Amino acid sequence: MNDKISRERDYLIQKLWDAKVIISLVLIAVLVKISYGNNTAAPTQVVDTYDVSQNTDDFMGETVTVRSKPIQKVSLTSFTVNDQKFFSGEPILVVNASGKPFDFPTDTSTTVQVTGDVRKLELPRIEQDYKLNLQDKYYKDYINKPAIIAKSIMLAATPAQITNNPSKYYGTKLSVRGEVDNIQSPVLFTLDEKSLLGKEDLLVLLIATPKRAIKQGQTIGMEGVVRPFIVADIERDYGITWDQRVRQQLEADYGNKAVFVADTLYP
Repeated sequence: MNDKISRERDYLIQKLWDAKVIISLVLIAVLVKISYGNNTAAPTQVVDTYDVSQNTDDFMGETVTVRSKPIQKVSLTSFTVNDQKFFSGEPILVVNASGKPFDFPTDTSTTVQVTGDVRKLELPRIEQDYKLNLQDKYYKDYINKPAIIAKSIMLAATPAQITNNPSKYYGTKLSVRGEVDNIQSPVLFTLDEKSLLGKEDLLVLLIATPKRAIKQGQTIGMEGVVRPFIVADIERDYGITWDQRVRQQLEADYGNKAVFVADTLYP
């Protein structure tokens, strides 16, 4: 009889603890929302450069986002991109109008994400509209062809690339795309890369406010920064207060591993 009572007591204690953990994790979403508000500032759909080059009229004047490996440097402020799977498509010129310098990557495996306006390259109008000073000699092969006037250019990495060498990405603004796995709360989950067996999942802390709940198995794109997962620093910087046992569990599972702090979600 005493064993039965003891087991029932332990079962109730465990249920109360589980409920406490759930409440603590759900509160993270509330705290983050209070601290950061609605930060879903990237409604632009990711499209192929092939579509832009072949159906330019459909995109003209629109803001688009493309992910591609840079093909060729044209000038200090411009380069071309092209989807490798569509070799028949013409490369698209990217003109950096973000106001921030972009170093053309020397690693040919590097992918970049570009968000900007699709325009025909008419130099006088582009210079006037975006307050640029472009040197004609670099652009003679691209005049009146479609170009993306970039508002944002950043590196794009896979979850596996980050977890394999996190220090390479610390403090760098990145775009990441992956499949949602192991949801611990509405704002704390991991990204899986099914194509690479044995790779460690990437922990994500979501400080953007999603329009819909994140679902298991959903593929999402995000922008944010990579940093070490140090619980005290995360709590301080993002206004989060975890329960002591939750804190201990997170430290045991993810302490000093990489966490991707996502401030923007893509459709």
